[in-house]
Amino acid sequence: MDKHQNKVIIWLSGQVKTPPFSVSARIEAGFLLRQLQQGEMLSMPDSRPMPSIGSHCHELRINDSDADKQWRIIYRIDLDAIVILEVFNKTTNKTPKRVIQNCQKRLSLYDKISEES
Repeated sequence: MDKHQNKVIIWLSGQVKTPPFSVSARIEAGFLLRQLQQGEMLSMPDSRPMPSIGSHCHELRINDSDADKQWRIIYRIDLDAIVILEVFNKTTNKTPKRVIQNCQKRLSLYDKISEES
């Protein structure tokens, strides 16, 4: 992929809009997603790996202090795209099992469809 070409974002689930995100959290999410599109690798505290979901999977960590929420955007970095698997408000220390399972199912279906086309 050309260094100057941005990766597309493919939304399999969720969205980032106000509400429920505060304006500042939406701007932060947009900024971080843009960095990913441009090929930058993010690390803590903005992003962390999620190997329990799959290879090249991560979570963006958005602290929404205006709304007193912790948003998570689960994504996978592909060669040509950033694949968004889930957007949710994290209310516990661990990522809920149903979120992990839903992300794995979405990835499996996405990969199957991608292979067929």
